[in-house]
This record gives sequence, C-alpha cells and structure tokens, in this order.
Amino acid sequence: MSALYVIATPIGNLEDISLRALRLLREVKLIAAEDTRTTRRLLTAYNIKTPLTSYHEHSKRAKLDYLLDYLEREDLALVSEAGMPGLSDPGYELIVAAIERGISVVPIPGASAVITALVVSGLPTDQFVYIGFLPRRAGQRQRLLNSIADERRTLVAFETRHRLTEVLSEIEEILGNRRLCVCRELTKVHEEIFRGRVSQAREYFTEPRGEFSLVIEGKTRAWLKFQERS
Repeated sequence: MSALYVIATPIGNLEDISLRALRLLREVKLIAAEDTRTTRRLLTAYNIKTPLTSYHEHSKRAKLDYLLDYLEREDLALVSEAGMPGLSDPGYELIVAAIERGISVVPIPGASAVITALVVSGLPTDQFVYIGFLPRRAGQRQRLLNSIADERRTLVAFETRHRLTEVLSEIEEILGNRRLCVCRELTKVHEEIFRGRVSQAREYFTEPRGEFSLVIEGKTRAWLKFQERS
C-alpha cells in the first residue's frame, strides 16, 4: 500500500529538518512541492536528486487527480514552501482526498512558524487560536477581528510586509492596545522578535520588510486590568 508523506521543511534555516525527512525525500520517486524553486534549493543543499512536480494554489485542481492516481501506485512526498504542509496552503485538499480514498497519510513533523512564534512570544501558550493569514480586504479583516475581540486564548496570525502597518492599526482600534509579539523572518539571517504593545509595534515597524508572524494577547484578566488602568 502506497503512502502520502506529509513532510515538514525548514521555515528559514536549512538545517532545521529532520533526518527522517531527508531520508524519505531521497527514497520517494516524486515530491509534490508548493514552490519548486524553494524545494530545489533544499534538495540541492542535501544532494537529493528526487524529481519535483508543482502543486500550488493555482494548480491544485488540475494536479489533484494526477497525484491521487500516482498514489495508487507509488509513495509520494508532499512539501509546502516552508513548514508543515496543510496549514494555509493547498496541501490540505490533497491530504483530505487521500484520506477519502483510503490512502495512508503519514506525518513527518518538523518546523512550524505557528509554534515557533508562539513559544518565543512570552504570551500564554496553554491554549491558542491560529487564524492563518488575515484577509486581504480591509472590510473582511475588520469583521474577523471583531469576531474574535472577546477570545480569551492567545491569537496567532500571519501577515505580509505590505499590510503590516495597516493591520497593526486595525488591531489596536478593534482589539485594543494589547501585548503582542511580532516575529520577522523567523530562523533566517535577519530574524527579529519584537515584544511590546500594539502601539509600540506600530511605531517600530514603520518600513516593514520580510515575512511576519503575529502573536496577540487574548482578552485575559491581565489585559482587562491594563485597560482599566489606561
């Protein structure tokens, strides 16, 4: 019986990959990659010659049947551009379809920007809510923020440099001047971890560059007490 190996890849530093992941990337005959250029750099670094096929947001419908048919005959590795496949990327559809066909889905754990940002944030880690990439449109984004304004658990989200300034302003306006951690370029050369209030983050990131993970304080007792004193 063939298997779909869901393999975590580095979120930045190429050394952040497991021995098991490297072995399987060598052993399978095909790797479905969200970004073949990024994956090829990883494979080159470890002298892995396995062929790649692209499987991204714009090709997922056209490629899905092909990959499922391939899985009927051979093992397949699934990798995202960075981190664990299936989180905010098209790997989710392939995983679900494989499960529905009775194909074995095997997780190969590793780096995750969500967990990495959360554990270094200094905010509560016992419970959290991952909300993925915030909507591009301001109206949709504001509705989402309003819907989670009373959430007590820590919030984790991704954002691009193009919208970071606008998003921080909306967070302060809707959620209040909460504690947050802004992680920029995690595990990369220019990694930066900022901890403070939303207003302080707005003042600091005036010309944001890179990729960002946001960890935002929930509506905790500590936040409510701070709000009362403000």
